[in-house]
Amino acid sequence: MVKIEDLDTPVPVIDRAVAEANLKRMQDYCDAHGLRLRPHIKTHKSIAMAKRQLALGATGITCQKLGEAEVMADAGIEDILISYPLIGPIKARRLAALAGRARMTVAIDSDVALETVAAAAAEAGRGIAVLIEFDSGLGRTGVTSVEAALALAEKAAVTPGVTFAGLMTYPANENTVTFVNVARPAFAAAGLPIPMVSGGGTPAAFHLHELGVIDEVRVGTYIYNDRMMMGAGHARLADCALDILATVISRPTPDRAIIDAGSKSLTSDPAGAGGPGHGLIRAYPDAIVERLTEEHGMVDLSACAKKPEIGERVRIVPNHVCPVVNLHDWVFVVDGDDVEEWPVDARGLTR
Repeated sequence: MVKIEDLDTPVPVIDRAVAEANLKRMQDYCDAHGLRLRPHIKTHKSIAMAKRQLALGATGITCQKLGEAEVMADAGIEDILISYPLIGPIKARRLAALAGRARMTVAIDSDVALETVAAAAAEAGRGIAVLIEFDSGLGRTGVTSVEAALALAEKAAVTPGVTFAGLMTYPANENTVTFVNVARPAFAAAGLPIPMVSGGGTPAAFHLHELGVIDEVRVGTYIYNDRMMMGAGHARLADCALDILATVISRPTPDRAIIDAGSKSLTSDPAGAGGPGHGLIRAYPDAIVERLTEEHGMVDLSACAKKPEIGERVRIVPNHVCPVVNLHDWVFVVDGDDVEEWPVDARGLTR
């Protein structure tokens, strides 16, 4: 059996016990408040992790792209939401193939997206559900008015092969409450009840029940957590399950160390309130990973009383774990003294 000291660096390592505790904590929260959990697999991109989420009680999974959904459906996962508008005949053909082996739901915010889903349903000869996405303030995808949501839902409800399944937004917040509270009577007056409201976002996940309008929770980062989640108050350092294991390869000056983890191992995303630099070195919390090039991480040690030496291996909590996972073909899952190598099954599937 491989041990952690046998791993070459840089490499992502996962504390299995911490990840398991994170999974159970979220499922227990949803169960306690009568919420359906549909975890987003874009964080882990792992068949094994998705199946564990389902085994704990998740009602299905969320994928951001068709490529992720194809991998998960090939592994036998049967209930998949694609929380991203699919546009055009190429996407329709792929969605049709998926609909032949899984229950598919797709987020839409336009007539063109609805037409794509309808074409897929017709080709597959099977129904596909849609959620109307609305913008809750992020300024990304989603209709921006209740009137537009209702008009699109009414079209979906009479489109052959398509089922209107409810509303969806990200992130779920007070704007969500305002939108839904206006939408419910408007939809009811049109004879079109809203079956379900799906809301996402790990940072505020444990407060979603307080909004009073969310039925389904879509979260992803919670499985591993990261510095961003620490800064948002969702997680403690002890709740961060994935680190990058790196080696100090140079000490050009007393106050500078170079590690072998650069932008191809660590994300350049900032941590926000989670702290400065590009990751937290667990053994040296006052160090700052101040710059990254492709294969080098430049670490400022000026605030450290104790400093790492050349050859020392350090564990780094990334700022944003989702892109970090997508940078690697494999992760190494640590269970006590043993280490298992797991593929990142849906890595790089951005189409």
